[in-house]
Amino acid sequence: MLAMSRPSPTRPWLKPVSNSSVPAVLSDEELIAAVVGGNERVATQLYDRLVGVIDRSLYRVFGRREVDHDDLVQTIFEQIVLTLTRGSYAGNCSLKTWAARISVNVGLNALRSRRRERKVMDHSVEFPAESAAEVDVERHSNARGLLRVVMEQLADMNPRRAQAVLLHDVEGYDLTEVAAMTGVTVTAAQSRLVRGRKELLKRLDAHERKGAAQRRAAK
Repeated sequence: MLAMSRPSPTRPWLKPVSNSSVPAVLSDEELIAAVVGGNERVATQLYDRLVGVIDRSLYRVFGRREVDHDDLVQTIFEQIVLTLTRGSYAGNCSLKTWAARISVNVGLNALRSRRRERKVMDHSVEFPAESAAEVDVERHSNARGLLRVVMEQLADMNPRRAQAVLLHDVEGYDLTEVAAMTGVTVTAAQSRLVRGRKELLKRLDAHERKGAAQRRAAK
């Protein structure tokens, strides 16, 4: 299995173990074959090819960069290598698309765990204040708050439906890609998406009604 180094406090990005001999740029198929064959020289290529989509997927799940971001990236790379070596990757979508699916799963699982611990906000890292008009700061804060509520509701939903909503409506993959990523038919992916949207809207409506009732009671 490929060796990946642990995060360093002085280096925010998780970097793979370097090798003096690195092969030329490989296609997805060649890279996968090298990983399956245990060729550690391709670790750098695997990292460089997938870290961007992994980073973006995690940011969209949490709405910010978590303090354990590098640990999550490490976990995702370990799962990617494991699925490749076990032959779980069917090859019906690109390697980057597959990495996005695993990233969403890892992110949702982490979010669910934090919801259970009631420590979601304690794990966040706030962005430094920037010179901007108060209205822009308020708008940004409101948008981030709404995103947090949406993600918390998704974390409590049926996992397959939540995954479909995240991949399609948040990550922007079309139904064909979502179907390939999750190993189901397009019809099944569409069904999960439709039901997921309905469940999410129902949850958001209930959350809003609860908040409105609490505000009235506080007056």
